[in-house]
Amino acid sequence: MIEIVRNYHLVYKCTEDILSVIKPTEVDKNKRLGAIKEIVNSIRSVDALKDAAVKPFGSFVSNLYAKSGDLDVSVELSNGSSLCITNKRKNNALKELRKALQIKGVSRDVQFTPTARVPVLKYVSNCFDISCDVSINNYTGRTKSRVLYWLNTLDGRFGDMVLLVKEWAKAQNINDPRNGTLNSYSLCLLVIFHFQTCKPAIFPPMKEIYDVNNAEGSGGFNEERLDKICMENIAKFRRRETGQRYQNCQPLSSLLAKFFDKFCDIDTGAHYDTYTSQLKQTQDGLYRTIQSSSLFVEDPFERCDDAARTVDVPGLFCIASAFKHARDVIYSSKPADRDGLVSLLCTPEVGSKLGGRGIHEWFTYPEMSLPRSGPIRGPQRYNSGRQAAAPY
Repeated sequence: MIEIVRNYHLVYKCTEDILSVIKPTEVDKNKRLGAIKEIVNSIRSVDALKDAAVKPFGSFVSNLYAKSGDLDVSVELSNGSSLCITNKRKNNALKELRKALQIKGVSRDVQFTPTARVPVLKYVSNCFDISCDVSINNYTGRTKSRVLYWLNTLDGRFGDMVLLVKEWAKAQNINDPRNGTLNSYSLCLLVIFHFQTCKPAIFPPMKEIYDVNNAEGSGGFNEERLDKICMENIAKFRRRETGQRYQNCQPLSSLLAKFFDKFCDIDTGAHYDTYTSQLKQTQDGLYRTIQSSSLFVEDPFERCDDAARTVDVPGLFCIASAFKHARDVIYSSKPADRDGLVSLLCTPEVGSKLGGRGIHEWFTYPEMSLPRSGPIRGPQRYNSGRQAAAPY
């Protein structure tokens, strides 16, 4: 049965209004460039880091960042050989950088996590009021960011969609990996999967943009070569699409509504694979050994890695409920209320700038059981103690 978004015009207007508040301006871009320069200047004052380079990555490089977004930076160390730099040396470098930032009065709210999967130094820039996450030689992060940058050039709706989905997820309290829900990178992958599985498809499988199985070299990052591969593959896809009889021209608001509809039945065992643009089951084949995953969103750059590994069973319940609630509100036959729609789609901070109620009405998740997961005892959240899959 084909359902209709009965409140289409209001959804369209709300998404446009929200984007007008959360999309970054030139000023926001310059603040991040200023924060990067602070790191460069701090590194220059440390003898052990004087040969290091500072390279941004994450949503800033992919141009998928919001005004309130964090800044991810990789400090690149050279050891004069092809050997990998040890975690001990990475941690020592981050300690030296932490000391330099504090001496120069650059940072506040400093947190150093040496035991994380990727050791990271987190702080807020005093001058620019931007949260910064600094890691060492994060070649994987830089690769992901650059490929997503090129993917973003394929369709102008993609960047806006990512911003809207992340804002909605924050508003619904399901964008918090520390509490068992989704990190921003996995949300981005779900948007990519949605664009791949629309009818007609907007994006090809990720392997057609950057095939990690055929990627050459290791232990480094060759941006020029990566750009060449992505540009050539995108050009092939565009030539192919030009010859297609039908192309997907749906407005952004329609894509957002269908995004909520597509994932409202998200549950344990679902395996979203953007590398091949297929929906699988984690119990099948190669993924049979993945028993602990409540939700599997395959990282197309590290194929056996679950970008949503922080999601636990209570978290998945909240995620599924949030998708279903959004879908029910948008597809409701009842007349929509603008304030209610704004409260659904954005945080109180953004809503207050749109003349909304300014006080977020958190959706209350009812008691229920998830298929294959057993009963959920209440909607309470707790700290799972797990780190995000990747900064994004």
